[in-house]
Amino acid sequence: MSKENYNYLEIALLAAKAASKVITGYYQLVLDNKLEIEIKADQSPVTIADKEAETLIREIIQQHYPDHDIYGEEHGHAASGSDFLWLIDPIDGTKSFIRGYGFFSIQIALMIEGELVMGVSCAPAMDELAWAIAGEGAYLNDHPLAVSQINQLSQSTISTGNLGSIASSNSWQAVGKILTNSGKTRGYGDFYHYHRLAAGQLEIVLESDLNILDIAALTVIIREAGGVVTDLRGGAISLTTSSLLASNGQQHTNLLKQLNYQPD
Repeated sequence: MSKENYNYLEIALLAAKAASKVITGYYQLVLDNKLEIEIKADQSPVTIADKEAETLIREIIQQHYPDHDIYGEEHGHAASGSDFLWLIDPIDGTKSFIRGYGFFSIQIALMIEGELVMGVSCAPAMDELAWAIAGEGAYLNDHPLAVSQINQLSQSTISTGNLGSIASSNSWQAVGKILTNSGKTRGYGDFYHYHRLAAGQLEIVLESDLNILDIAALTVIIREAGGVVTDLRGGAISLTTSSLLASNGQQHTNLLKQLNYQPD
């Protein structure tokens, strides 16, 4: 691991752990039914926990890398033209957070010259901290991660997340066939099924209606665990990505052919 990449990771871990303390405090208010919830213009929920956590993460990154750009869920992206772009979702899974169950996480990734090179995924309610650097492997709670080698759909577990757009697309029938022919289906959502894929505990994750902040860090983690991540059309993950197929790589190309996804 290069010293430079190690430094980026150390700052991301520092920021994630600091934000985790803030979020955990507010999560107790959620459980006590005492946390105020706002609704944003896009009708998604947001809380003071989201805002404070992102502010704290930004402050830590800017303290160490003042010339880097930052794109965050709550405070947006003021681009300066830097080759370095930090991608932050302070609480990915706010809907889970406000309803008092632990499928939420802090997502921090670094993109250099358009390439995702580092990711941290911290889920405080489930005591999971995953991280990866491109070319250096992936880890969960300091244990190495590796995807499974299962190569038959009939033996594979598939988990689905958001499905709104694909449900209204030409691919919905193909999704039904894939689910029917799989060994087991689940709908974990949020960070959780991506961690399970990277850990070799399921084989396929399929999801539409997301954005880069949801999956940037997780993309690095899955790739470094030996998996494959594309959008549902087989395209590379980018700032405009809105769908995802992640797998252990054994059936990825065939699944893309079956889906033949053509969004409206």
